[in-house]
Amino acid sequence: MSQLDQLIVEQIQIGPMQNFAYLIGDKATREVVVIDPAWDIEGLLNFVDERDYILKGALVTHYHPDHCGGSFGHNVVEGVAALLERHALPIYANEHEVAGVQKVTGVSKTDLKSVSSGDKLTVGDIDIEFLHTPGHTPGSQCFRVKHTLISGDTLFIDGCGRVDLPGSNSEDMFNSLRKLAELPDETILLPGHNYSAVAHATMGDTKRTNAYMRINNLESWKMMMGG
Repeated sequence: MSQLDQLIVEQIQIGPMQNFAYLIGDKATREVVVIDPAWDIEGLLNFVDERDYILKGALVTHYHPDHCGGSFGHNVVEGVAALLERHALPIYANEHEVAGVQKVTGVSKTDLKSVSSGDKLTVGDIDIEFLHTPGHTPGSQCFRVKHTLISGDTLFIDGCGRVDLPGSNSEDMFNSLRKLAELPDETILLPGHNYSAVAHATMGDTKRTNAYMRINNLESWKMMMGG
């Protein structure tokens, strides 16, 4: 069985901000990791149990509370801290984001596993590659699994993450999108929010239709985005 045939990919819309959480893993071993667990931890864990999956860890695309838990404004979002109350699991965050995740969620530094771009995590026999894609936040990261990319708030099907928030950087976002534009056209893009008419698309279609992916020089990018 090829890795592609073995791959578990579950896309779960969750919370009032149209977030997507994901389960990625190995059909043979039933081992999975959860990506961006937030809003309804019990619901996510019930989903895992109903399918007889074995949860091995959590991956965080970036430190915003709608993706990992915490508070913003008058809103309190449950996330990785609530997950750890139920399961003693490693939480994987980019090396530039560990402090931010810790501050926002209140989890202990010992609960967090720092990863660098290019690092890989093996779940069963499935390899997940970490890609550092700063711009929306300093340590934003995407996860590449064979012909699948889970992009968080770096890249949406019809847009990209905001670059006008604390910690964001417009030029970094431009460079991150240029990096993702090099991925094969057949790569399936799985974004962090359900902001489009479809929940996923190929990178080939995204490169053709997403205006942010069609900007090839930094000067034009800055004219549109600032920075």
